[in-house]
Parts: sequence; C-alpha cells; structure tokens
Amino acid sequence: MLVFLVLSYVASSSDPTEPAILLKFKSFLSNDSALDNWTNATAPCNGTHNLWAGLLCNGDANVYGLALTNMGLLGIIDIDTLMDLSALKTVSFMNNSFEGPLPSVNKLSSLTSVYLSHNKFNGEIPDNFFVGMNSLKKIYLDGNEFTGKIPKSLADLTKIVEMDIRGNQFSGKLPNFLQNPNAWKTLNVSYNRLEGRIPAGLRISNPSAFVGNPDLCGKPLAACKSLKKKVLLIIAIVVISVAAILFFIVVCLKRRRSAQSKQVTRVQNKLGANHDTGAIEVELAAEEENNNFKNNAERGGGELYFLKDINFELEELLRAPAEVLGSGSFGSSYKAGLLSGSMVVKRFKEMNQVRKDDFYDHMRRLGRLSHPNLLPLVAFYYRKEEKLLVHDFVANGSLASHLHAKREPGQPGLNWPTRLMIIKGVARGLAYLYKEFPGLTLPHGHLKSSNVLLDHNFNPLLVEYALIPLVNTDHAQKFMVAFKSPEFYHNERSSKKTDVWSLGILIFEMLTGKFPANYLQPGKRANADLAAWVNSVVREEWTGEVFDKDMKGTTNGEGEMLKMLKIGMCCCESSVERRWDWREVVDKIEELKERDGDEDYSSYASDGDVYSSRAISEDDFSFSVNA
Repeated sequence: MLVFLVLSYVASSSDPTEPAILLKFKSFLSNDSALDNWTNATAPCNGTHNLWAGLLCNGDANVYGLALTNMGLLGIIDIDTLMDLSALKTVSFMNNSFEGPLPSVNKLSSLTSVYLSHNKFNGEIPDNFFVGMNSLKKIYLDGNEFTGKIPKSLADLTKIVEMDIRGNQFSGKLPNFLQNPNAWKTLNVSYNRLEGRIPAGLRISNPSAFVGNPDLCGKPLAACKSLKKKVLLIIAIVVISVAAILFFIVVCLKRRRSAQSKQVTRVQNKLGANHDTGAIEVELAAEEENNNFKNNAERGGGELYFLKDINFELEELLRAPAEVLGSGSFGSSYKAGLLSGSMVVKRFKEMNQVRKDDFYDHMRRLGRLSHPNLLPLVAFYYRKEEKLLVHDFVANGSLASHLHAKREPGQPGLNWPTRLMIIKGVARGLAYLYKEFPGLTLPHGHLKSSNVLLDHNFNPLLVEYALIPLVNTDHAQKFMVAFKSPEFYHNERSSKKTDVWSLGILIFEMLTGKFPANYLQPGKRANADLAAWVNSVVREEWTGEVFDKDMKGTTNGEGEMLKMLKIGMCCCESSVERRWDWREVVDKIEELKERDGDEDYSSYASDGDVYSSRAISEDDFSFSVNA
C-alpha cells in the first residue's frame, strides 16, 4: 500500500518544487479569482491532466505550458519565477488586462510559443530582445499598444512560423525575415504604422496581412512610387495647397460682401424620392451663410463632420450620383459615387436620445476606434430631425446576402473554412467593442448578418455598432436585435451578455443557413426562434440535420463544426447566469480549426488540449430555452 501511494504521488507531480514556484508566481498577480484552485491541497498535474486551472501538463506530470487566458488578470508577470519551471515551453496571457512593457519572456529561452494578444502592453521592444530565443515558433502580440520598430532579432529567428502583431503602433520598415517564405502558417502585420517596400521574403502573403499601413507598398500591395515621383508629388501638393488657400480667401471675401443667403436643396426631398440614382444634397439652412456650417440645431441647420482624413471635398459628396442600396428599420442607405471611390450614406431618423453635444462626443469616440474587423466611421451629418452616417463602400456585400441570396445553379455557398474565419473575425471585433466600451451594457446592440460586411478576402467588418445610446428607446426596443433576447423577452432587461446571445444566433445562422425570422417581427422575439429550433434538433439526436447543406469544405472538419455548434448553444443559453461571457466565448472560438486534428491552432491550444476542464461534455450537448 505504501508503495502504491508513493507511485501515485510521483505520477501526480514529478517535480515537487513546481507548486511552490507557481504559488510564488501567483502572488504577483491580482484579480486572480480564476486561479483559486492553485493550492497545496493538490498537485498541479496528474499525468497529462491539469488539476490547477490554466496549466498544460506533459507525460512526466510536469507543467510545460501556462494558458492563463480570459481571466481578467492584473499585476506583474514575474518571468524570473517562471525560469524555475524546467519544462516550460509555451505561455499564454491573452485577453487579460496586463499593462506596461513587454514582459521579459526572452529570459525563457526554451519557449516555442508566446501569446500576449489583447492586453495593454505598450512601449518599444528593444532591437536585441529576441536574441537567443532560437526555439520560438509562434508569437502573438496583436491588440496591444506597442510602438517603435519591429525588432531585427525577431526577424533573425529561423524557426518562427506564426507571427501576429496587428493592431499595434509599430512603425518604420519591415525587416527582412530569415524564415523560408513558404514556411509561414500565420503572418499578420496589419493596422500598424509601417512604411516602405515589403521585403521579398514576405511577398507571398495575403494582402490582408498588410492592410491598415497606408505607407506600405510593393507586392502583394500596390507598386511603390519612385523617389523622383514622390518629390514631384510633394511639390505639386504644396503648389495646389497654396492655390487652394488663396482661392478660399477670395471666396470668403466675396461671400462676406454678399447680402444674400442661400439654401442647398433639402436632403429629405432627394433622399425620399426613392430613385436609383440622384444627388445627395444636405440641407444647410442658415440666415447668414459663411464657410462654417451653423451649430444651431434648433434653427434647423445641419453640418457634416469628418472623423477621418479624407481625400474628397464636401461639395463632391453633396453632389455625387447616388444609388439606393436598401431601406431598413432606421431608414435608407445610399451609395455615393466619388472620383476617389464610393461611400455609403446611412440615414437615421429615430436618433434623438441624447443632446447634440453628447451626440458629437459619442461620434468622435466611434471615430477613434480602430480594429481590423470594424468598418470605420468616416463622417456624420447632424440635424435635429435626422442624422447621416458615412462610411466606405464594401463591394462584396453583407454576410446575409452571401448566406441567403438566391444563387445561380452550381454556384457554391460559403465553405466551412470561410465561415470559421468570418465567425472568428466577428468575435474579435465584438471583443474589441467590449474592451473599448466597458460602461455600455450593449457595446454592439444590433449584431446580425446584415450588419456584417465582407471585404474581398471575406474578412468580416462590423457596422452599426455602439449606437444604442443614441437611438430613441422605443424605436430601439422595437427593432434592434439586442431586444429580441430571452432576458428582454421575459424581464424587459438587457445584460452584458446580451450581445453574446446575438453572436450565438449569428453562429447558428452561419452553421444552419437559416435566417432568424423573428428578427423581422417588431417588438419582442417570437416563442419559436432559431435557437429553439437548433435545440430541438439536437435533443432529438438529429445533429447532422442542423448544418447547412450548401456548406462545402467540411471533410475532416465535422468535429470542429460540432464544437462551434456547442459554442453557439452556450451563447444562446436563456439563463444569463449560465450563459458564457464574451471572454470565454472568444477564447473557445479562437481554439477552433478548419480540420479535426490540425496541429496549428490560433491560440495556446496548439500546445495543449483543445478544451479546458470547463468544456461541454457530450451528455451536456443541449441548453435551456425557457428561463
């Protein structure tokens, strides 16, 4: 018996120092309730099974990975303590609230994977930071606030095959990476401040890996301009700018002398005409005309306010040929054709919930948002009776049109890898909104397939987000998706998990190909909705009937599709207490792959188990519909 107990202890933890090391590491953290089971009462590992939350264990019952994601952790990541974990190969601190410079993970020279995405790390990374990390294969720094140049020591690593640094403020030129160009599995440097020519070793990457860096050029982006052309262009810009300023002064003097006031044709007359083409002309009623639009909304005046650097003049937008795109619960949408490209103008009438100053403040806040999966707001027009929101035109259309529009015979629908990519992008965009609007109960509020646009690479772009504070309450409760949720249906209350419910319905819509018909009904949701249908099919053990028959590319992916279905069910749990919060949902979605058994994951799961001990069992493959 004594021998059995000794052997059992050895199997539970082959390194007796690990509990003390991990507890010391925990002592530097705060808001660490997710780690409450880190105690001396049990060993961290029992064989390959972790007994402490957030650990990855190897066959020797040693900790080889930390997977501390979506735990709301604060404090200090004490690397010096982690150096005593001899088997440590991978660390993940994704989706927490850590701040400050990049932790000294370079002291852990044996690491193969580093995941630090979506925190608040900031500052420059020293150029020699990654020297000696010769085993590093994967590094994820996206969604932080890093600045400065990309370290050359990172580019010198020869084993790295996954790198995601998008959504930071890295600047300067892209270094030449020593990695074989064909070895990259993941590469994304989008939405930084990089400039110059893309190195030859990175040119085989998808163009979406480089977007959001206006000064990057060369394959796979547009060709670089010669230096001579740049000098001539600068001279031309200076000359044109001086001429424009002089012209502006002359016009102002001439208008000041004029006693007449003008009115531009009322926008309602044009927008209400419901023609396929026409002119968008915004009313600028004022008794004394000048170059500044009137700020007095009570007198009926309006103004167009730009939130982004634009390359078109106001008059060009006002006079542009327009095409009616559609009409929804808020109003009509129009495509305005400009010489520099097309813009979309959306008309909102039921948007008088806040005062003008508060409206402007909220619009400016929306204008500061920057994320690869949000479509930026370019400008807005304010008038007491109505508002106009302006954003870029996305030619590939909405997710709803790709899922539900009638296709020609033989034309394929969206395949499983594309749908998975879209769901991941939507989840990332929603997570960004939750982080940017911590005070809003509904950071999106109107998440549905028609409010997800797809760029030419089928990357999703969320629109009509964070508008709940502005929309008239009665109108919002009648038409906006968040108010179709179970909690509002039963208790007329929304929660921080209501947008998660909307995400779950969107997941069901993508997996089943069925449109949530109750969205078309004003007011509260009907009793029979898409979530109820999915649950009934699963309960009858007809799970195979759930998936869209037009969804191709499912070979060897059925297991991952089932996991996505489970995630959707946990999002649509009618009990708010039992429903997953957004962090857990995003984490689980990020773990999913295109095919069962793939080695490369998009998060720490590539080095450990796909689901944690909180994963749903097959016996729990259902959820409640009636709270």
